[in-house]
Amino acid sequence: MRWWFTDRTTGRVVVAQLPNAPLWAWVVATVAHRITGWELLRWLATGSLVLWALLELARGASPFRRVLGAAVLGWALLA
Repeated sequence: MRWWFTDRTTGRVVVAQLPNAPLWAWVVATVAHRITGWELLRWLATGSLVLWALLELARGASPFRRVLGAAVLGWALLA
């Protein structure tokens, strides 16, 4: 089970990290969309989430993070 969460470069267990810029953009755009209802903000939120998922899929610190990126990407594209 440790293998699933271990960062290959540092050997540390990585489950959660501070959000990076695309994830913060998703949070801000999602909240702003819910407040204002502007459709452009929904597109910005979705684009930010897709970018975050692609980055996790390609460069995730652990297998768990890569699978999480793939799952979020699939969900974002189907939703």
